[in-house]
Order: sequence, then C-alpha cells, then structure tokens
Amino acid sequence: MIALVSAPSNLGLRPPERGAVPGTHKAPEALREAGLFDDLLRAGARDAGVVLPGRYVDDDPVRPPGHVRNERALVEHARRLADRLAVLLDGGAAPLVLGGDCSLLIAAGLAVAGRGGAGLVHIDGHTDFRHPGNSDECASVAGEDLAAAIGLHWDAIADIDGLRPYFAPERAVHIGHRHDDEAVDEVTERIGLVVSAADAAAEDPARLAERVREVAGPAYWLQIDVDVLDPQVMPAVDSPDPGGLRVEELVAVLERLAPDAVGASVTVFDPDLDPDGRYARTVADVVVRGLGRLGTAAIVPPGPA
Repeated sequence: MIALVSAPSNLGLRPPERGAVPGTHKAPEALREAGLFDDLLRAGARDAGVVLPGRYVDDDPVRPPGHVRNERALVEHARRLADRLAVLLDGGAAPLVLGGDCSLLIAAGLAVAGRGGAGLVHIDGHTDFRHPGNSDECASVAGEDLAAAIGLHWDAIADIDGLRPYFAPERAVHIGHRHDDEAVDEVTERIGLVVSAADAAAEDPARLAERVREVAGPAYWLQIDVDVLDPQVMPAVDSPDPGGLRVEELVAVLERLAPDAVGASVTVFDPDLDPDGRYARTVADVVVRGLGRLGTAAIVPPGPA
C-alpha cells in the first residue's frame, strides 16, 4: 500500500533572491489541490500525514565555512522524516514522499540505511554531485544530495548517526542529466550506472529498467526531481534546463521501476512558478500514472534487530 507523506521542506535550496524563501514548501498542498491525493486515495493509498520542517533562514551572511545553509533544521527534519518512513516501512507500506526539495533524499537514506540498506535510483535533471572534494561553493544540499547520499560530504550531512554511506555507491543509479553537466565524468566513476536524459529517451524503457535493477538490486529508493522533465513541459522548477524528458518518457520509465521500489520521493516542483496550477496537474499526472504501483513487488529490507 502506498503511504503518502507530505514533506514541505525548502531547507536545501538557495533563496531565489536575498531574504526570499523558495516556493517548494508549497508543493504538497498544490499537488493535493491538483487532485493527486484524491486519485491515489481512491486507488487504495493512505494519507500518512505531514512532517513539517523548521524555519527557512537566508543565513548566507552569518553561516560559517564548512556548513550548509539551514544545516541544523535540515538535519533535524531528516531525522524526523526518517523516523516516519521507518515506521511505514515496518508496517509494510511503500512511502511516497511529496516534497519539498531534494535534500529530502537524506531522510530516505537514513531510513533505509538503518534497515540494512537499499539501492538508489536518482532521477534528476542534474547529477546533484557538488561536494567539498570538487567545489568550494557547497551550501545547498538540494544540489548536493546524490554526493551526500553516497558519503561525499561533510560529516554533519553525510554521516548522520554514523550511517555513512546511506546508499552504497555501487548500487546507485542516476538518470536524467543534460549533456553539459559538469560532474558527469566524476559521478560516472563513482556510482554504478549513469544515463543522460538523451540516452534514457532513446532507450527502450523496459531495457533501461532492466539495466537499473541489475545495478540497484531488488530493493531501492526512487528519488524523482521533476526538473528531469524538459522545461517546455515543466518550467516550474528552480533550475530549468533544456534537453529533458517528455512526460510520456518519464512515465514509461517510472511504471517499470516503481513496483520494485521500497519507496519514492518527488521533489523540486515550485508552485510560486505555477500561478494557474497547470504544472501541478502535470506533476500529479506523472505521479499517479508512473508510481501507481509503487512497492507492489519490492523486497523490503528488514528492520533493525
């Protein structure tokens, strides 16, 4: 059974302008208004509530070196969300986390790492692989989540509760970056499988899903950042880049990956960039069609002894 969890966090994003707040915290309720919850509840899902984040603060002027923005609030939220996900997994549900920004991947990593581990399928328009080893500009975990998830970040982010790495690098897959992604060579060396948006669009979806499962294994977490979609169909994100997937291409891949996933998170939709709600309806359509069978064939890792 799918368990819907709202996680309206924007803590991992840079401010859109000095003193402003990113709009991704509005996404779960915008998706509810677009009919996403009603559609999945009618299909047998249940509403598993909300895990609220702490206050977003534009802390650039005072944040010391070696720390990401909103670090304390982000880590606290990751722990609380991970606890909610662990309870759902223990109860046999497949959590579907509706964010929020993609720093929520840290919570998913904590939840599965504490249960013996799982693979990771990271579907994103960017590799999100900035880390202290390749950049002097680390600050926003939403652009660093894949690196942090496999252990390549400061301890405060990548080794919460001593669980580094949250996902084994050899069981991690990334799909969806554009051809000019600066980190693609490094991420290709570091993780099990990397597929660009162009290559994913050109490959048979069943064959791509087969290759993903060969790397990620029989149990994995699905992280879907909606900026993997081309901005012609999904401009309501903080970093829209041309060359992304079309809706039907993304749905075709998700339909084949969702059954073997223990859970999923959907992130980075920004309702502030969607004044008439049309793009919320696009996201809702992708989720309902692509993730409707989430977890139906998954081998869920056992809980802690």
